[in-house]
Amino acid sequence: MDSGFQCAACGEWNETAVDASAGLHQVYVEDCQVCCKPNVLHVTYDPEAEDLVIAAELE
Repeated sequence: MDSGFQCAACGEWNETAVDASAGLHQVYVEDCQVCCKPNVLHVTYDPEAEDLVIAAELE
């Protein structure tokens, strides 16, 4: 699923893809595409509502 997150360091929007088959709750690190700082992404997926929420914090 295509989605995105706001970098916790610089505030820039980053496009990302989430693998919904990896579970309803996921945590992984992805570098900002602008400032290159690592963001810990907390992903929550609700399959009934087809709603995807990504919260980012600095590693």
